[in-house]
Amino acid sequence: MAAGRGVIDLGEALRELRRCADLSQRELAERSGVPKSTLARIEAGQDARPAFRTVERLICAAGGELVLALPGNSCHALTGDGRLTAAGEPPLTLDEEPTVEPPEELRDEAGRRYPAHLDVRRVRTLKDWPAAWWVHSYTLPERLWPVRVPELTYDLDRARRDERRRRNWTRARVRFRRASEGLPATSWRLLAEVPGAGPVGELRAHERSVDLLLGEEWGDQRELVLEGVIVAPGLRTLGIGRGLIELLSKEMAAAGLRAAHAIAEAGDVQFLLACGFELQASRPSALMLEV
Repeated sequence: MAAGRGVIDLGEALRELRRCADLSQRELAERSGVPKSTLARIEAGQDARPAFRTVERLICAAGGELVLALPGNSCHALTGDGRLTAAGEPPLTLDEEPTVEPPEELRDEAGRRYPAHLDVRRVRTLKDWPAAWWVHSYTLPERLWPVRVPELTYDLDRARRDERRRRNWTRARVRFRRASEGLPATSWRLLAEVPGAGPVGELRAHERSVDLLLGEEWGDQRELVLEGVIVAPGLRTLGIGRGLIELLSKEMAAAGLRAAHAIAEAGDVQFLLACGFELQASRPSALMLEV
């Protein structure tokens, strides 16, 4: 199978397809009707010329497609999510270091390769290890760890693997833009979107005049009031809210606005402080009118 200028590593492609389909070698063998020993040899690179029908059955059983192209015509490459994209399309990359390590490079203490569909990852902090239920703070010094923490880990629970993949998939594709169409000129709406999937975060703000606020002439000085930042449940702590604040700062600089104000409660205060906001001495009272 040609992929652009090179040749697809069939073993690597099958492992990636299994990972995306969350299938073990045994499960893919059962679905495809191909013996597990044959699949293992192909993935290990020990079967240089597998039968075309065998390859087709394995790829289709894992949810992929097999596309052939004549020399000189547009060919297609197998992507990590089981789709085929035209060669030459720029690949999507994660904005930060991926958590999943290449499975062929990771071995257990006996030298055996980890199952590709388990998304093996390195344990760099306690937060990376699902079994660290015994600690309430991820800043616990290593000398106080009551049990040995492994170098590698993975999630046995399918739901946890799917959730982690969904978060990584979203983080790799999220895009930010200002979407104030149809709103008054003084209203601001910033969106975090995943192409083809819709919005995953939103920021709203509005302008106010310092002249009207203070009753003095300040040269028509304007500033922003942040109304709120919302991120879809399950996608928090991925940097989406921070990305919206960063876009807000750029848009403010382009519009000549120098200040943005916000009122926050509980954990939202820490979020805004981490984004560069500062606590002010004046604190408005919280009032309510019931009718």
